[in-house]
Amino acid sequence: MHGPRQAAQYIFRDNGDLVWSGYGYYSIRSTNFHATRWKGHDVLFSFEGDHNPAYGHGHGHTTIMDQHYETIRELRAGNHKLTDKHEFHVIDEKTALIQIYQPVPRDLSAYSAKKEQQRIVDAVFQELGIESGKLLFEWSSLAHVSPNESVLPITEDQAESGYNSSDAWDYFHINSVDKDGEGNYLISARDACAVHKINGTDGEILWRLGGKRSDFELGSGVEFCFQHHARFTSRDREEEVISLYDNSAHGSESGSGKEIHTAPTSSGKIVHLNTRTWKATLVQAFYPPDGLLSRSQGSMQLLPNDNAVVNWGSEGALTESGADGTPIFHAYMDSGFLGEGVQNYRAFRYNWTGLPSEEPAIVCLGDKHGSTVYVSWNGDTETDVWRFYAVDEKIGPRWFLGASKRTAFETAHRVKVEHIERILAEAVDAQGKVLRTSGIASVEEDIKPAGHVGSVDAADEGSDISLLNKMRQYMTMNMGQPRIERSP
Repeated sequence: MHGPRQAAQYIFRDNGDLVWSGYGYYSIRSTNFHATRWKGHDVLFSFEGDHNPAYGHGHGHTTIMDQHYETIRELRAGNHKLTDKHEFHVIDEKTALIQIYQPVPRDLSAYSAKKEQQRIVDAVFQELGIESGKLLFEWSSLAHVSPNESVLPITEDQAESGYNSSDAWDYFHINSVDKDGEGNYLISARDACAVHKINGTDGEILWRLGGKRSDFELGSGVEFCFQHHARFTSRDREEEVISLYDNSAHGSESGSGKEIHTAPTSSGKIVHLNTRTWKATLVQAFYPPDGLLSRSQGSMQLLPNDNAVVNWGSEGALTESGADGTPIFHAYMDSGFLGEGVQNYRAFRYNWTGLPSEEPAIVCLGDKHGSTVYVSWNGDTETDVWRFYAVDEKIGPRWFLGASKRTAFETAHRVKVEHIERILAEAVDAQGKVLRTSGIASVEEDIKPAGHVGSVDAADEGSDISLLNKMRQYMTMNMGQPRIERSP
């Protein structure tokens, strides 16, 4: 997500509640964040590196994290190249497909370029061994696809005008790569408005769907352009099914320059391909409930129950729809003036169990009526209840104050006790196991916003207990030494 506030990776629950914020976890810029499995374990990965929103590409590497949100692997491109931000797709938990933006010098006069316009992007993809980093396969667009197939001619007044390596003509623009069970690849070429199937042995093009040289006759509703996120779905001999996100619009992530529109809205599409009749048929389309048209980015994920999660790219929204295309969930990633700048490259829905290695965060704010403890644990999915304890040398290591059910990212617990100085919290799962204990928080003065009016008990989810100084007196008079009350 990259908008005006805290551009980062995020994990949310179904109700929109925050699970994990990746803000500060990655250097410079990161994108293409999602979960997968590697070596039998759930992991997270993201592109990390330089990013150019005007030209829609980046240079960096892929960072893989475990369920504790700790980096366990950094994977870099082979052949002295730099990974681009668009793709990192894990195959069979062993290998990864990546995409590379490689500017090269060429004589482009045959494509109406001036003699000074000599830089073109060779769109490259590689397959790498994740564990070894070994380069297993590499494919180059310029070795197989003529620049004549681009739907965006080289110009002088737009980005990608070819005058230097940073401004190279991006005639093809790979933004996704997939691999089927037979070892062949599927690539989406945005600036050719085409999807290509590539022979996994020699790199030859097996077929083109869409664009200037389509091998298929496109049925009603199949036509697409400036698409993203093409994926193999199924295959039965001469019949294949693929999915893709159809932008039907072209523009920069920064919003600068000209835009091209080829349809009223963007959409997710499932397409049936018959390589005997060479006809392409629309199986199902997923349209936005409010007419969104994304000039850049976007994705579509097909779920095991046949629902589809469509992420609307530059429009900063996502939709889950039923198999018949009916939206059942639709949300924007921000609202008001902040929402105008929010964009999201891809979005996915997964089962995820997060077990953070960092300790929970705790703050305690007090006033003359008591204190409110606020606790959260970034990335945690397992806490069911928070238990709270006063920490005071005069009564022992800690004293149980109460417990609150975790219902959101941050839990507030009201303690009607005077003179508490320090507090800690325990995270407890649904089976009663203590997962982690927070650090000790000193009580701070609760400074209310100017003009604030409200009850001091507004955040009260805790228990009413006697004053701590009375407990101290009781413990001193009746037991000599304080005891620790075991948590319930």
